[in-house]
Amino acid sequence: MSSGRVVSAETPEQRAAAAAAALDLLRDGEPVGVPTDTVYGLAADAADADAVQQLFELKERPAERSIAVLVSDVAAAAALVRFTPQAWRLAERFWPGPLTIVAERTPEAPPHLGTSSTLGVRLPDDDIMRAIAGPGPLAVTSANLHGGPTPPTAQSVAQLFPALSLVIDGGPRPGASSTVVDMTGSAPAILREGPITLDGISSAVSDSEA
Repeated sequence: MSSGRVVSAETPEQRAAAAAAALDLLRDGEPVGVPTDTVYGLAADAADADAVQQLFELKERPAERSIAVLVSDVAAAAALVRFTPQAWRLAERFWPGPLTIVAERTPEAPPHLGTSSTLGVRLPDDDIMRAIAGPGPLAVTSANLHGGPTPPTAQSVAQLFPALSLVIDGGPRPGASSTVVDMTGSAPAILREGPITLDGISSAVSDSEA
């Protein structure tokens, strides 16, 4: 059941209502708490510089640390970053799923997502997240204070971030954050270990070169 700022998303009807409520807040420039397919996250409209700045402030995150973008489909990702053939192969193999691909930004990518020339993008394996990202990419970061643990439940996210107007309850999310792989060099480089291993990534890249 829903309780205050925490909104349940157990049934299809609840998921649709939760996604609609999140979209209303995102359009108004507010961040929301969301259950990704890996861990709970804080989401904002990636095109809204002020909303993205709120994510940095909520997390007490250093300005030089980029925030990844979650998309509803591969075309949305391709509008933000330049995919090499190897990166395309990873997207084909592991998306939707827990892999964030770091690549060079396109000119269309919002500059306020971080100071780096690269950007991390991901297509999540979660229908709520893809519905929320449908109208436009989302800047999403794990729902923790910088350097701290990520709460596994919506209720604990709401307690940690009382400024949030909405946290969608998708059930416990005790898993690991996504694997982050840098695809800007001649070979994949793991920036953060996660569910997808370097062996799996290397195998996918090797298949693309065979």
